[in-house]
Amino acid sequence: MKFRGLLVAAIVLAALTGTLYWSNHRKPPEITATASADIPPKILTLNQTDITGVEIRKKTGEDIILGKTEAGQWQMTAPKSLPADQDAVLSMLSSLSSLNSDRLVDDKATNLDQYGLVPPSIEVDIAKKDKTTVKLLIGDNTPAGSATYAAVTGDPRVFTLATYNKSNFDKSSNDLRDRRLLNFDSDKLSRVELSAKKQTMEFGRNKDQWQIVKPKPLRADGFQVDDLVRSLHDAKMELSATDDDKKTAAAFNSGSAIATVKVTDVSGAQELQVRKNKDGYYAKSSVTAGVYKITNSTATALDKTLDDFRNKKLFDFGYADPDKVEIHEGAKNVVVTRSGADWLSNGAKMDAPSVTTLIGAVRDLSASKFPDNGFTSPAIEITVTSNDGKRIEKALLSKNGDAYVAKRDNEPALYEIAASSVTELQNAAASLKPAEVKPAPAKK
Repeated sequence: MKFRGLLVAAIVLAALTGTLYWSNHRKPPEITATASADIPPKILTLNQTDITGVEIRKKTGEDIILGKTEAGQWQMTAPKSLPADQDAVLSMLSSLSSLNSDRLVDDKATNLDQYGLVPPSIEVDIAKKDKTTVKLLIGDNTPAGSATYAAVTGDPRVFTLATYNKSNFDKSSNDLRDRRLLNFDSDKLSRVELSAKKQTMEFGRNKDQWQIVKPKPLRADGFQVDDLVRSLHDAKMELSATDDDKKTAAAFNSGSAIATVKVTDVSGAQELQVRKNKDGYYAKSSVTAGVYKITNSTATALDKTLDDFRNKKLFDFGYADPDKVEIHEGAKNVVVTRSGADWLSNGAKMDAPSVTTLIGAVRDLSASKFPDNGFTSPAIEITVTSNDGKRIEKALLSKNGDAYVAKRDNEPALYEIAASSVTELQNAAASLKPAEVKPAPAKK
């Protein structure tokens, strides 16, 4: 009897334990529902790659229609046919494809008019690959003004949408059109011709190196030419809803020429003309019809002389350590050669900081201007070997009044060098010294 009682008690205890475990680990559906209710629902969830067209219709203002071409590019077809700004369109599509609400206002709205949704302030019609269309309706602002009402046709719910999200769709044709004045490929650009300051200059590129081709072959400052190319690539129309096309064209026609530039890439040549009228700058491009205002910074980037694009450095080894430096001035001769991490002169190891100072003085030799004459008898000869012996540069310097005039070997150009720079070089050469020899440790 005792054994039977114990068995019954054990069975009851096991059942109670199982019930307690199940109740502690089971999550009631109403708890999940309460937690998810705090998360604002999405208004739209779309696959961006499935979108083939977008129409933006406004209660006030112009309607805009965008479509994707067979090549995958976005094109504006209304209010007029224009190339679209691909980045601007893709940014808008990104906002559309995953559009979050601030909160759900009404899950079964029967009167959309009270939210300003009939008719809406903005209607965005989204065409998809499957030939279906999703219509986003954007209505009045909320009383607090920090959000706006929104709904999707066919969905009974009404949401609030952050005002910054509304601005993603409240666009004009000027916001979404391609405003570039030139559309060349910077990586495939081979030639740039610039006429400015009563000079015509031409730059050619071999791989990543720019060279001045006209008016005569000269070394180019690659950074300056790259800045010119960047300014041309970024040159955009300054558009305003109040612009008068006839007045803009008249201002261009009566303006004074600032620059004409032609760029050539694999697709051909494109030309841009820039003129100034009073305090404004205007441009005409071969890429797009019309005349447009441009920023002052775009105009001033083209208003340059040939000397602005010339390489002022006397030597091209840059910030890499050369292999060898030779300086000859009368009876004074200095030759330092790199051997691994050491510098040698006449077989002796040299003090590294003093060699670094000398190389820095050679590297800093730059033209203050480019004279047409003034080179006479050379007083100093400098030869720099770099790039594992593949580049050998030689320059001769002659004294001319308070400055020096330098000439690179096999080049017609002359460089005026400040006397202070040459003095620094001479002092650095005179300060070269052997490396300290550490005494051998005493034998015990």
